[in-house]
Amino acid sequence: MFGRVLIANRGEAALRVLRTCREMDVSAVVAHSEADRNSLAVRLADERVCIGPPDPARSYLNTGAILSAAQAFRCDAVHPGYGFLSESPDFARACVEAGIGFVGPSVDCLRLMGDKIEARRTAARAGSPVIPGSDGAVAGTAQALETAGDLGYPVLLKAASGGGGRGIRRVDRASDMERELAEARAEAKACFGDDRVYVEALLSGMRHVEVQILGDGRGRAVHLYERDCSLQRRRQKLVEEAPAALIDPDLGRDMRLAAVRLARDIGYSGAGTVEFLTDGRAFYFMEMNTRLQVEHTVTEMVANVDIVREQLLLASGNDLGLAQEDVVLCGHAVECRINAEDPATQAPCPGTVSGLSLPGGPGVRVDTALFPGAEVPVWYDSLVAKIITLGRDRDQAVQRMRRALAETVVSGVATNVQAQRRLIDEDAFRSSTVC
Repeated sequence: MFGRVLIANRGEAALRVLRTCREMDVSAVVAHSEADRNSLAVRLADERVCIGPPDPARSYLNTGAILSAAQAFRCDAVHPGYGFLSESPDFARACVEAGIGFVGPSVDCLRLMGDKIEARRTAARAGSPVIPGSDGAVAGTAQALETAGDLGYPVLLKAASGGGGRGIRRVDRASDMERELAEARAEAKACFGDDRVYVEALLSGMRHVEVQILGDGRGRAVHLYERDCSLQRRRQKLVEEAPAALIDPDLGRDMRLAAVRLARDIGYSGAGTVEFLTDGRAFYFMEMNTRLQVEHTVTEMVANVDIVREQLLLASGNDLGLAQEDVVLCGHAVECRINAEDPATQAPCPGTVSGLSLPGGPGVRVDTALFPGAEVPVWYDSLVAKIITLGRDRDQAVQRMRRALAETVVSGVATNVQAQRRLIDEDAFRSSTVC
């Protein structure tokens, strides 16, 4: 097992990894930017190191600075959390070449599943249905129009190296294709350094369901059941729950088996998520996220598994310690993401937290790095907290979430707490029909 780990992330993500390191008696070094010098993760770390200015490109995305810090503090491994460099095969390779463990899958798996076109092909070979679309990147407008004509409008243009909801364009009619394709390619090049774009059918009325998996890289893998992540705004998740409600048991089983089969086929090691779209009758592979997910917490609540602990064990060379029969669901969990944002415009709202009251009581978990006096910088994602509730069933989990949100008060920084309260009171959410 690793003796010392560098945590190359910030906010609640860094704090989440730090807490598991503490429980495992692993020394944690938190790498931070100048903007996060006084953050809670930095305060609680065994050791800390500044890796650059607030600009992520010069700190949390700076491979050289992170590896230099890991070497200077004699770290055995780097845990990238989620976002930033967590799915970068180049960063993973740099860690390996420096003799430092990377807490994540192999470089080959990162490259394979990071290419959305190759991921689709790999999933299809593993027996998973894929969303109808072009076989590969489209060469130009003529090919895109031909594919879209076969699929029927509307269609989506997707960046081959996309992720996080970026690099996606909707095309409603043939006359828009040339403009949208040019803009999609330009966006893909700017965001990912890769201008390849493929065409995919836009499937309406679908639920977004993802399966959490763990693998050991030696052909063994298990699932920790599924999450429903259908409640989104501008392709960014707002509310997640586990297990997925209103999913036919046989369909859920088939999705889980497809996810495990894919993980085994590619020799996946660590924690990952296989994402599907489903209309309740059929399901389609969408992509695989080769990292810890923000919403891993709802799965931890119902499966009673510390996913970060499993990541660390697997990355240090341990065998997969769980058999599928060891994974037993316990109730239902719901997560609401709390963002620092303007309630009217949803624009990020940085600032200083002047007051804070967090919920508690039975079945309530809060993952946050906020405290009175904490700075919410302008440089980073607006997610500042996750509230998770566990109940014996969905109704109790939702009722506990209503209570937890009512108890949550953040002063000094505007948040979406009230918007989340309104959302979970909607009839469509309470009946689990929203998608």
